Amino acid sequence: MIIWLASYPKSGNTFLRSLLSSYFFTNDGLFNFEVLNTIKQFPHYSLFKKIGVNLKDEKKVLENYVKAQELFNTKESLQFVKTHSSLLKGFTDYKNTLGAIYIIRDPRNVVISAANHFNTTIEESVSRLLNYTNLGGDINDNKSSNRVTTHLTTWSMHYNSWKVLKKRERYLLIKYEDLTQNTEQVFIKILDFIHNLINQKYILDKLKMKNMLKTTSFDYLQKLEKEKNFPEKAKHGDKDEKTFFKYGPQEKKKEILSKALKEKIEDKLKNDMTELGYL
Repeated sequence: MIIWLASYPKSGNTFLRSLLSSYFFTNDGLFNFEVLNTIKQFPHYSLFKKIGVNLKDEKKVLENYVKAQELFNTKESLQFVKTHSSLLKGFTDYKNTLGAIYIIRDPRNVVISAANHFNTTIEESVSRLLNYTNLGGDINDNKSSNRVTTHLTTWSMHYNSWKVLKKRERYLLIKYEDLTQNTEQVFIKILDFIHNLINQKYILDKLKMKNMLKTTSFDYLQKLEKEKNFPEKAKHGDKDEKTFFKYGPQEKKKEILSKALKEKIEDKLKNDMTELGYL
């Protein structure tokens, strides 16, 4: 069964996956970039290719989301799967989905990180956040994860779409700010949620926890990125390679925003940001 790790881009999904992959898929809790490969991404072109779906036919791709998920969800084992997609109608079903951990981040900080990652202006980043948009969809892209369309919708629609799982008690909301500032306490909350879903008790592995916390700190990840290639960093041209772990969790990136853009975000997203405690 799948537990979705869902988020709008640049909201902390990589950090969440670093924690989970270190704890669940290593013997000692020590993180490395390779262990991230234990958590797959959806949608991914290879799945649709296997079932013979034409990626140029977006309607057919959407119609085969559940069938594609069944390809890697045939075992009884727990599956963590990353997605930046909104929870669209037909995205999944309850035969495949056990639950979702949704990670949210202050949208005023999201736009700064997204501008760096996608090599856009902050104004363009704000526009993408507030308007219906997609990611990927270029079947010739060198990066395989970009070959199929990911339906972001808007930041607000994305956040609210995943709440449907809350009605079935299959939804855990995690704020990026809490996860970075109180990692151990929030991760225990995540472990409780996961084991409640699978109806299993667990004993906390303290050594794994200690090693995980040490090797997933921002400073450690930033150093690791400088020493080794991080495959998820964005590349724009042959030489224009963007630093992935650029902004530390303590940096007040929203202060970079102009007053007009800050007020625009706060006005458009007032209800959601108030509900989340960002206003």
